[in-house]
Amino acid sequence: MHDQDRRVTFCGRIYMHRKKINSSTVLAGQRLGIKEVDDAIWLVSFMHYDLGYIDLEQKTLQTLDNRSGRGCYPCLRNSLSPMCPGWTREILARHSG
Repeated sequence: MHDQDRRVTFCGRIYMHRKKINSSTVLAGQRLGIKEVDDAIWLVSFMHYDLGYIDLEQKTLQTLDNRSGRGCYPCLRNSLSPMCPGWTREILARHSG
């Protein structure tokens, strides 16, 4: 299904053709599948979910507008848990003035 695979480093990067591309520390240690779809444009997948495209000229990972995985709701990761330090800081700042 993929041309190649790359392991995500613990700082959230993958290396392709001697270039560093930032992905996410959430995927640290995992393997991402990559497939060339155009000159210097690569489709990046994790398991059976398409994550986005890498443009080697710009050295960026652009996320997809539509989600390929049924039942995958990545926007939920932006909802902060009550145990999250960011949520706690936000509440404390709101109450302190």
